Amino acid sequence: MSKPNIIFMFCDDLGWGDVSCLNPDSRISTPHIDALAGRGMSFTDAHAGSAVCTPSRYTLMTGRYCWRTPMKQGVNGGYSPSLIKPDRTTVPSLLKEGGYRSACIGKWHIGMDWTLKPESKGSAFVQELDGTVERDLNEMVDFSQPVKNGPVDAGFDYFFGLSASLDMSPYVFIENDKATVIPDSVSPAGPSLELRAREGICAKGWRHEDVLPALKKKSIDFIKEQTVAGNPFFLYLPVNGPHTPIVPNKEFLGKSGCGIYGDFVMEIDQVLGDIVRTVDELGIREETLIFFSSDNGPETLTAAYREKFGHDSTWKFRGMKRDNWEGGHRVPYIVSRPGTIPEGVRCDRFVELADFFATAAAAAGLTYPEDQGEDSYDMTPLLYEQDAPDYRDFAVHHSCEGKWAVRKGQWKMLLHAGSGGNRIDESEKDGPVQLYDLSLDPYETTNLYASNPVKCRELKDLCLDVINRGRSTPGIHLTPEESAPWQQLEELIRLEW
Repeated sequence: MSKPNIIFMFCDDLGWGDVSCLNPDSRISTPHIDALAGRGMSFTDAHAGSAVCTPSRYTLMTGRYCWRTPMKQGVNGGYSPSLIKPDRTTVPSLLKEGGYRSACIGKWHIGMDWTLKPESKGSAFVQELDGTVERDLNEMVDFSQPVKNGPVDAGFDYFFGLSASLDMSPYVFIENDKATVIPDSVSPAGPSLELRAREGICAKGWRHEDVLPALKKKSIDFIKEQTVAGNPFFLYLPVNGPHTPIVPNKEFLGKSGCGIYGDFVMEIDQVLGDIVRTVDELGIREETLIFFSSDNGPETLTAAYREKFGHDSTWKFRGMKRDNWEGGHRVPYIVSRPGTIPEGVRCDRFVELADFFATAAAAAGLTYPEDQGEDSYDMTPLLYEQDAPDYRDFAVHHSCEGKWAVRKGQWKMLLHAGSGGNRIDESEKDGPVQLYDLSLDPYETTNLYASNPVKCRELKDLCLDVINRGRSTPGIHLTPEESAPWQQLEELIRLEW
């Protein structure tokens, strides 16, 4: 089989219930996402590597759980240093060995190392991780100098996009390793939840609503250029929405009948439609493997849409972005390659986005060192043959506050009380840990931990084993990146019930 082109469109905070082919009750129409599912496989039980942006993206690009890095909870900011070490194999660096040309066009959010002005060196730059010194950082960075350890240093041949989320400064496009202009203006803070964005430095004339169209144009240009050149290509398209600020363009306003959030989802759906149409028109559809998904569950502000519009971005799943409940990390996932992957198939198999690394490698006929992609399983047998006896049956999920949850088969155990993310205190209801049988209770309503101590111990031991072996795939044991145990691990070891 020839090496396929690979496109991965990665949405930001798109909920499982926002996709109309998955959610029969959706008030938002997503015809292009639905059409992609009609020409491929849609997964109903797919999960991101984390319930928040940065760790989910790190896991997608490396096939490695992000909590194995120094980031144990939370997310990066716009100035945060890179999480990807120079010796780490990534999807683009691996595909480059196979002759691929690759581009990352969109929101990076895995960190990059900005150049500081001479007078700023030695300052507490790392403090930006919690957002406390963002205004100072706007003044500390020399935007005329290259950024290091960003997407191009992680293996991409081309990058155009943002350092982090569209609600985090600096508000300026980066092309390859430099800002396209020197930002010299100030973007005000967003006036509402839906328009939420931090005040910060920006390029002159910057408008948040211009970002998504710019990403689409650059992506289409890249696809056309590589096709004309005859190169196999990898396009990673992490779009900026429907994460806040929610900024649909004029032609989409009012289109959904489900507020500006629904309008923004429809604009994102159109971006996918235009990408697929371009591939079709170039005659490379059957040579192109297209993935579509989201980095985590929907933002909490969408809860208001349940009563206002009758739309639920998590469908019936409990929890939202940041949480270890299903609504935090269960995401839409569609994979399509007509002529190779069966069309119109709806698969209920438990799958993980961490497996994109191994799957892309297998699709391109490439191998990688045993100490890389240590949490990634190859799902090509499931895609091509709908039969994958050696594919994963367990995974470890992670919340915004650094709490673990373990899924094995029908059983899911949250190794903590409450949501693990949005600080919903339901400890009296949930108990010290939470055990759910998802085959009978997919919406996590009945905690079975008290009547299943053996299963609880089994899943706790499985989580500890995955942590201590340094991997969740078969292979050599790997030394943890940090030898000293961190707080969450100490709490997990002590955990009894």
